[in-house]
Amino acid sequence: MLGVVVAEIALSVLVYDLTGSPLLSALAFALGFLPYLIGGTLLAGVADRHPARRVLVVCDLVCAGCVALMVTPGAPIAVLLALRCVLAVVSPVFSGTRMATLADVLGDGDLFVLGRSLLRIVAQSALLVGYGLGGLLLTVVSPRHALLVTVGTFLSSAALLRLGTRRRPARARGTGALVGDSLRGARQVLADRRVRVLLLLSWVPPMFSVAPEALAAPYADGLGVGSTGLGLLMCALPVGTIAGELFAGARLRPATRERVALPLVCFTLLPYLGYALHPGLAVSLLLLLIAGAGSAYTLGVDQWLVRDVPEEVRGRAMTLLTAGLMTLQGLGMALAGVAAEAVGVPAAVAGAGALGAVCCALLAVQARRTEGRDRADRDMTDG
Repeated sequence: MLGVVVAEIALSVLVYDLTGSPLLSALAFALGFLPYLIGGTLLAGVADRHPARRVLVVCDLVCAGCVALMVTPGAPIAVLLALRCVLAVVSPVFSGTRMATLADVLGDGDLFVLGRSLLRIVAQSALLVGYGLGGLLLTVVSPRHALLVTVGTFLSSAALLRLGTRRRPARARGTGALVGDSLRGARQVLADRRVRVLLLLSWVPPMFSVAPEALAAPYADGLGVGSTGLGLLMCALPVGTIAGELFAGARLRPATRERVALPLVCFTLLPYLGYALHPGLAVSLLLLLIAGAGSAYTLGVDQWLVRDVPEEVRGRAMTLLTAGLMTLQGLGMALAGVAAEAVGVPAAVAGAGALGAVCCALLAVQARRTEGRDRADRDMTDG
């Protein structure tokens, strides 16, 4: 995770140094989101067809090779961007395989939910540390040398996985070509109404929640708080997320986490409405911290997902979950920028909060309905 974050920053700076184009520099960063859909849809079957350790190690080695090629002197911009796309295609396969294997290791109960929460906390911490480390690294070395550091992080991850985990058999035997098998698995996952609703509950809130982060730079400029204020605005949401998940995981019982999940998912975006009042830095940070803490709803959703997704397609489902999450976050960033151009940053963030809260409320209603129907179906089957 540290390698990915530092690579994103270093590549963005490298592209800007080579071209002087803000557009191409931003594109190098945006390409970290958009190809997720390709990898998560067309390669999802890898997570179930092959032993998990092999998939994870190969993913890390592919990423290390791509970053090593980026360091090659004279590499054209098109090649750099293409290699960035490959990293983004591989990432959902890695994440989906890891999450599915986590369920194999920890079981389908509360330990899996807590383990997944811990991984999210690590991911948010990696973002905080990675952005700071990447910025510091670029003050003392060139972008190409910073990329060399990320080659080392990927190779270290591959070594840890190969030597620190034991081999587990493939979860399911694939039939036919990989792409066809992946698409069939995706259709199987999405055919279940309950699972569709749970995936949407995992995708939609983050799509709207990224608006303040996407617009942090112009908002900080409008407040006149400089780079320090910008850094605080970028860190507030991840800090709130970490605090919320730590509290929910440590203090709430599994049944309680399920009961509060739907109220929390309806609440988590409401603090963004405060942006309509054009708050200063302190109030903005408080709003972001509260919104981030509301993301503790994910622990309840995780409990439902691991219970309702069939084990034989769990890898596909988790890969699809990651792909949709990252793709919609990228789309949310783009839409936030479009909205800010039209109505200004505060109104765009407040609008994202309002529209997102409505969407989340509708999904919460559907989640409650499908939960009742699934329980009734199970009771009939038992009878």
